[in-house]
Amino acid sequence: MEAKVAPSLLSADFGNLARDIEEINASKADYLHVDIMDGVFVPNISMGFPVLKAIKKSSQKPLDVHLMIVNPDQYVERFRDAGAAVLTVHYEACTHLHRTISHIKDCGMLAGVALNPHTPVEVLADIIQDVDLVLIMTVNPGYGGQKFIEHSYAKLLRLQKMLKDSGSKAMVEVDGGVNFDNAEKLVNHGVNVLVAGSTVFGAPNRAEAVLKLKGE
Repeated sequence: MEAKVAPSLLSADFGNLARDIEEINASKADYLHVDIMDGVFVPNISMGFPVLKAIKKSSQKPLDVHLMIVNPDQYVERFRDAGAAVLTVHYEACTHLHRTISHIKDCGMLAGVALNPHTPVEVLADIIQDVDLVLIMTVNPGYGGQKFIEHSYAKLLRLQKMLKDSGSKAMVEVDGGVNFDNAEKLVNHGVNVLVAGSTVFGAPNRAEAVLKLKGE
C-alpha cells in the first residue's frame, strides 16, 4: 500500500512561502498540511486566516488543515472559506464532537478528529463511523521537529481493529517525527497519510523526499 504524503508547512521557510509551496506543487505530494495553533490549546501560535488564504492561492494541493485551537466550532465556515479541503479538530478541544464533525461535513469539507499522545483511541468508539480521517499525534502537539513516540505503533494497531470492527472507512493520518526510517513501518501499521515537516522541507530535493516517503 502506498501512503499519501502531506508535507507540513510549519517546517517551510516563511520568508519564501510561495517558493516552497511551488516545490510541493511540482511534487507527488497528496495534500499540503497546515497547522493552526492559537497559543491556548498548544504553547505556540502559527498563523491565521489571511495567511491561510494566501497559501490557498499558491497551493495546487488540497489543504489539510489541522486545528490545534480551543472552540474550533466558531471558525468552521471561515476555514472552509479560506480554502480547507480537510478540517481536523482535536477530540480534547471539542465538548460536542459529533456536532462539530457534522458541521464540518455540512460545510463540504472532509472531517477529521485528532488525538493527543495520551488520549486512547477507544474514546472514538461512538464517532468512528462519522469521521473521514483520524489523526494520531505521534508527538505532543505545538512544535515541529520532535522525536517520534514509539508506543504510537500499538495505538495504531488498536485503531485498525476499531476501524475493522465498526466498518468505518476513515483514513488514518500520523503527524510528528515521521521520517524515512519509520515511514514504511507506519504504513504497515495501517497509516494512509504521512504528515512530514522537516523530512520534506529540510531535504535538498523536496520532490525526491516525497517519493521516498511514498516508497517509490
